[in-house]
Amino acid sequence: MSAGPLRIVVADDHPVIRSAFAALLDSQPDFTVVRTAADGTEAVRACREERPDLVLMDIRMPGTDGIEATRQLTADGPNPPRVLILTTFDLDEYVYEALRAGASGFLLKEVTAERLFEAVRVVAAGDALLAPGVTRRLIAEFAAMPPRDAPAPGAGSAAAPAPEPEPHPAAERLRTLTPRETEVLRLVAEGLSNPELAARLTVTEETVKTHVSRILAKLGLRDRTQAVVTAYETGLVVPGRGR
Repeated sequence: MSAGPLRIVVADDHPVIRSAFAALLDSQPDFTVVRTAADGTEAVRACREERPDLVLMDIRMPGTDGIEATRQLTADGPNPPRVLILTTFDLDEYVYEALRAGASGFLLKEVTAERLFEAVRVVAAGDALLAPGVTRRLIAEFAAMPPRDAPAPGAGSAAAPAPEPEPHPAAERLRTLTPRETEVLRLVAEGLSNPELAARLTVTEETVKTHVSRILAKLGLRDRTQAVVTAYETGLVVPGRGR
């Protein structure tokens, strides 16, 4: 994160909404809006030129949408901007795809100014932030997926064996986790907060934060949101199945 005020790019295809959010953020002494963008292509270009700390990104935009723009930005080198998704549409498919693309937070456009400011500060500081219930819906999204070893519909015993699925990029790195770190990752994937984790494991919140930081570092992840996605996609956690 840069020294001084947080540098922010606001991307939204609606000019009134774009201007309103930019004005709101500029009203805070620790924020500065360096550029605005009307679509995903402009957002990516603005970020590559301005190198902001954070992008406030709409999902539905013409041309390159917010999810694709997020995917491009989070793949940009070692220090891409963090992405906070703002949308009118509280739909599971958007939540899942935005987080999978690398977004660190997700809020609805009806958010209050105070909540928006808090969200920007939390995400810029390196933590994940999700609207209430989003983690549970994300888990439900994974639960609705067919098991990784499920046969194709209509496949019989005489069918040719399905090819082995490609291992998840983080699968090998999971082996570097200690047993306690693996347990913490499973609990994070269940949507537990730091206080809930501390109570479950009978440790301090500071210890929980240390475990989470080490997990993220070992797996090459930026925040807990990506940790949740990784835990399910690697099969470390399978909804509806015991440990």
